[in-house]
Amino acid sequence: MPQSDVRPAGDGRPLITDPFASRWLERPGHVTVVEPRLPDGFRAATRAAGIKPSGRPDLALLVCDSEHAVSALRQTRSSAAAAPVLLNREQCVAEAISGALINSGNANAGTGEQGYADAIALRGAAAEALGLDPSHIAVFSTGIIGKRLDPAPLFDPITTLAGELTHESAADVATAIVTTDRAPKLLTAEVELDGGTVLVSAQAKGAGMISPSFATMLCFIQTDALISPETASLLLGATVRRSFERISVDGQLSTNDAVLLMASGSSGVEVLAESADELRLGEALDAILRSLALEIVADGEGAARVGRVIVEGGDDEIVEHVAREVAGSPLVKAALHGGDPNWGRVLGAVGMALPDRPRMPIDIEIEGTLVCSAGEAVEHDEKDLAESVSGVEVEYLIRLPGSGSACEVFFSDLSHEYVTINSEYTT
Repeated sequence: MPQSDVRPAGDGRPLITDPFASRWLERPGHVTVVEPRLPDGFRAATRAAGIKPSGRPDLALLVCDSEHAVSALRQTRSSAAAAPVLLNREQCVAEAISGALINSGNANAGTGEQGYADAIALRGAAAEALGLDPSHIAVFSTGIIGKRLDPAPLFDPITTLAGELTHESAADVATAIVTTDRAPKLLTAEVELDGGTVLVSAQAKGAGMISPSFATMLCFIQTDALISPETASLLLGATVRRSFERISVDGQLSTNDAVLLMASGSSGVEVLAESADELRLGEALDAILRSLALEIVADGEGAARVGRVIVEGGDDEIVEHVAREVAGSPLVKAALHGGDPNWGRVLGAVGMALPDRPRMPIDIEIEGTLVCSAGEAVEHDEKDLAESVSGVEVEYLIRLPGSGSACEVFFSDLSHEYVTINSEYTT
């Protein structure tokens, strides 16, 4: 079964109709969700270019026409990074990206020097079609690993896309980049700043190979705010850390993950460094990316429930490590799937994360119920606790010795369907 057909891709309807419905999300008062569209200064086009056997859209071209264009880019830390990631890393002016060529259905990963050359060829075709310097074009791929992405059949579609660029294409971009996603993921919002109103639009994909070690997905963000490259990099780094770096579906770091923020400045609303508007824009971006990140977790392959683990203690590195171990534990995830309040799975994951240490006074709460204090069981109403973990969101709080540090990770459950999907991914 071809990988793009293992789990039918989206039909244009959002997986989550209210992007801030979760109790773990908060929409800032100066942020208003609007119908999907690209901000002024941006155009995009998509089409089915034959990469996916399903015949669904699989190629997208996104361009910023503004002379004030600035950008910020974050990519996977995987040592097996795909050819597009390496090309962007080595030959792209990350703070001045004006165009993005994106394909789904083939990751162009594990393809060696040939894959790198293919990525260069695709970037060159996009640069020629758009009339841009190749160093200002970034290339992104997602899909099956280890198969060549032959650029030749894509040259004509890229040229065609360059002639079809439109302003009202945000939803099309979100649809073209999906692989095993059940639905496209996108959010557009108007943001009220002291200097005026700006628009922020974002499109993301991701359902598998999601781990809290950078993005582990693709996300493209556009705004018409007038910002500096330094502000773009600062805001993206801070908000990615609170969103895409804090999610886990299966603990598997992908080879292709990237987040690209592009700003056109077309609104004329200037956001100065260290200003109140920089803070307000950052709050808006933070809310948007956290919403998309949680949607990725909810769309985890086979997922039925979402967990949130918060670890508190006295050491930043330790609380983050423990949170990631709990979120990645197959036993914790299986218990979450079954609505089983088995806190022993959580205690076991904490112990595994901190081996060879003296007995630690660990406290565990599940949905506000204290079940373990100082490493020992606490009497509680098991029936009430079972009822509290039967919903689609379950929260775990773990307290370690000390205070002053905290880390949260959102994670999806582990289901029979996850195994089915990934056992049929290429066959």
